[in-house]
Amino acid sequence: MTALVTLSSLAVGSRAVVREFPRQGVAFLRLREMGLLPGTAVTLVRTAPLGDPIEIKIRGYNLTLRKSEADHVIVEAPP
Repeated sequence: MTALVTLSSLAVGSRAVVREFPRQGVAFLRLREMGLLPGTAVTLVRTAPLGDPIEIKIRGYNLTLRKSEADHVIVEAPP
């Protein structure tokens, strides 16, 4: 069974599939424009030394997100 967790709580190197993200606000529009949509596979590449920001690989490119934005993205991580 898979677990639903926040994108910011993944371990480095983990893969997951986006299930939900904010439906309103500036973050919603920004994430959509960058291709972060439900059903999209992501891999957590690395985090900064203090944990913010995080870098993910999505749709063939690397994307850096603030931890506060990643806290609102729900992903499905395999066990």
